[in-house]
Amino acid sequence: MRERTRISERRACRLMERIVELAVQRRRFGYRRIHVLLHREGRQANVKRVHRLYRQAGLQVRRRKRRAQVAVEREPLRLPQRANEAWSMDFVMDALDNGRRLKCLTIVDDFTKEAIDIAVDHGISG
Repeated sequence: MRERTRISERRACRLMERIVELAVQRRRFGYRRIHVLLHREGRQANVKRVHRLYRQAGLQVRRRKRRAQVAVEREPLRLPQRANEAWSMDFVMDALDNGRRLKCLTIVDDFTKEAIDIAVDHGISG
């Protein structure tokens, strides 16, 4: 950095160190927001310089992946009209004192809200 600019070695090291500190404290901040924080602290640093140092330190904020859009249009759930018309299943897991997993498969009647069955085991396969 000193070869390209007229900044002193001490100032360059302090600036680089502060950029890394801020980026570690605030992981979702990009170089522009880091520059604003540096400016508020009274450090005179050009945005382009902050960007260059930020990139050289490998501090880019990773872009979040967009969720895939649902291809099928959603419909409201039909409510059951009588018992045993619709059941719901769900797995519930917990751990014992010795660290072993305890798995429960619960089956519930949607109309009566009655538990039809609860299968409990250490391993429930498909």
